Amino acid sequence: MSAVDTVEDLFRRFEQLNEIGAALSRERDIDKLLENILLAAKAITHADGGTLYRVTEDGLSLRFEIMRTDSLAITMGGTSGNPIPFPPLPLRTEAGEDNNSMVAAYAAIHQETVNIADAYEAEGFDFTGTRKFDERTGYRSQSFLTVPMKNHENAVIGVLQLINSIEPGTKNVVPFSAADQRLAESLASQAAVALTNRQLISQLEKLFESFIQLINVAIDEKSPYTGGHCERVPVLTMMLAEAVNQTKSGPLADFSMTDKDRYELKIAGLLHDCGKVTTPVHVVDKSTKLQTLYDRIHLVDTRFEVLKRDAQIAMLKAKLALPDSRDARAEAALEEDLTRHLRQIESDREFLRQANIGSELMTPEDQERVKRIGTGYRWIDVDGKADNFLSDDELENLSIRAGTLTQAERQTINYHIVATIKMLEQLPWPKHLKNVPEYAGGHHERMDGKGYPKGLTRDEMSVQARVMGIADIFEALTARDRPYKRGKTLSESLDILGKFKLNGHIDPDLFDVFVRQKVYLKYAEQFLDPEQVDEVDESKIPGFAR
Repeated sequence: MSAVDTVEDLFRRFEQLNEIGAALSRERDIDKLLENILLAAKAITHADGGTLYRVTEDGLSLRFEIMRTDSLAITMGGTSGNPIPFPPLPLRTEAGEDNNSMVAAYAAIHQETVNIADAYEAEGFDFTGTRKFDERTGYRSQSFLTVPMKNHENAVIGVLQLINSIEPGTKNVVPFSAADQRLAESLASQAAVALTNRQLISQLEKLFESFIQLINVAIDEKSPYTGGHCERVPVLTMMLAEAVNQTKSGPLADFSMTDKDRYELKIAGLLHDCGKVTTPVHVVDKSTKLQTLYDRIHLVDTRFEVLKRDAQIAMLKAKLALPDSRDARAEAALEEDLTRHLRQIESDREFLRQANIGSELMTPEDQERVKRIGTGYRWIDVDGKADNFLSDDELENLSIRAGTLTQAERQTINYHIVATIKMLEQLPWPKHLKNVPEYAGGHHERMDGKGYPKGLTRDEMSVQARVMGIADIFEALTARDRPYKRGKTLSESLDILGKFKLNGHIDPDLFDVFVRQKVYLKYAEQFLDPEQVDEVDESKIPGFAR
């Protein structure tokens, strides 16, 4: 090869090195990054094989990450799916001394490149394992170039080892040249920086997600009935978003997600209810109408006992006041009145107990009966004063038409989304997460503009926010850990969701994808009880367009 060819080849390899460095800085997946580092090193040095090691977390050994040998078609580690069966290389001997006999360990310990022309003739290193490998495979391991990978703190984080430099013209195995060594060292330096940056970013992302989980744990600790919701909604959100991403026809055909988009939506899903940390726990957990920090139905029960006792005392006093204590007919009449009165008291008590549960809709007649009980009975309180049987607050709560929450309490619950938006909008989101507040803050909006807190219409919302709205509703319908209701079956939930589509509550196109691609079934298999997973006749789902 001429000197001109050599210079041209060197320039070509320098250009290749620059391109590799730029490519490494863009790669987000660590396995792919490690693989690209080794493949790039092999390419610019014309190496037939190579291994990339990483220093283990305890700093005591080198772990095999990637192995490639072109002539033997060996592909292990990285994205190959083929595990590397070899144990890590120790950096210390059992006696506690530096392991200088193994070339990769030596390069890491002494932070210097080792360039060996022929392993069979090299002195000072143990190539016993290499010789056994060659005997088993018929390979001939000859030239070795072993380069430590040092990060910005000059700490070794890995080792790059290349085997058998192939001369481009003759295809003969030759020693790695000085140019090969400089290029490999330059690449190792760039690769170490890229790997360290990727690790730091991954650690920061992990820390960030752990902080989000900390918020959800705080919500979970406040209420065991919402912690599961914070976990399940993000999963269902991603299931539906992926289904939309795979849709290649219809009104949603243009929707697509990159890995950055997926991560942004995932974070929004995890944070969609972070404002619940501000919601009073006695409202979140209100399982009965009279529950605050405790269920006040027991106070009402006590008053009923007082009423019964007062009725019994009044009857006994009436008996004593009879002109003739032997008037059996008059005594029987008093006892009959008492029995009738006690029966009515017991009936009213049982009625209020059932009303307190809130599992059924209250009719106007039921609400009127609550009022009649509350104001019709009088009882003597601890201060000896006669008062209405039920306070105004108790009357309001026991008269709730559906569920267990008053209008004021519903507003308190709904405020969590306002708090969520306030909390998220105050964070300095990086560019790739700038839409998190909009995605997370829109899951209670409706397509017809009747939702909250901003009253947005469908056209004013992103697809991601609309996806999260469906996920939030479906999870709530099927949730089996709520104190005030049972988890609905698939057919019941889809019937309700279909009606929500027809009345402008949820996005109609997303609902069709949700059903057509059976996202509901995929979610059910993971999170619902077997008895909830009933047979679904999609032709009977309201509003579903096949």
